[in-house]
Amino acid sequence: MNTIRDIIRTKGSEIWSISPDETVYNALQMMADKNSGALLVKTEDHVEGILTERDCVRKIDLMGKASRETKVSQIMTSEVVSIQGSETLEECMTLMIDKNIRHLPIYEGDDLLGLISIRDVMREMVGLQKELITQLERFITGGGR
Repeated sequence: MNTIRDIIRTKGSEIWSISPDETVYNALQMMADKNSGALLVKTEDHVEGILTERDCVRKIDLMGKASRETKVSQIMTSEVVSIQGSETLEECMTLMIDKNIRHLPIYEGDDLLGLISIRDVMREMVGLQKELITQLERFITGGGR
């Protein structure tokens, strides 16, 4: 059974974060530079929230605010949904679907391991399904003996 920790091992544990006092413009620039759809909002080692591209579009453009003048803290999602690295891939996918989220911080106890996206989860699921299909084909054709 694959765990979320396995995704972090494959993907890497690099976490992009920004201060809540930075501007949304700087956050968008960092997302573009890092090719990331989300940033954790942190003060020192404490996660204050998460900022996603979706937050920026819905809370900046649609509300008529300016990204160069608006602070990250004004539009970030403060209640961050997270999951433990020991949880299964299926549990993670269910959580992301139920909460309608695309990015999820991963913890080991109180220690932040990384940040994954729904794309990371789907990539892992597809890989597991391909592996299962290969095993079943070998079994059916007698190649696994």
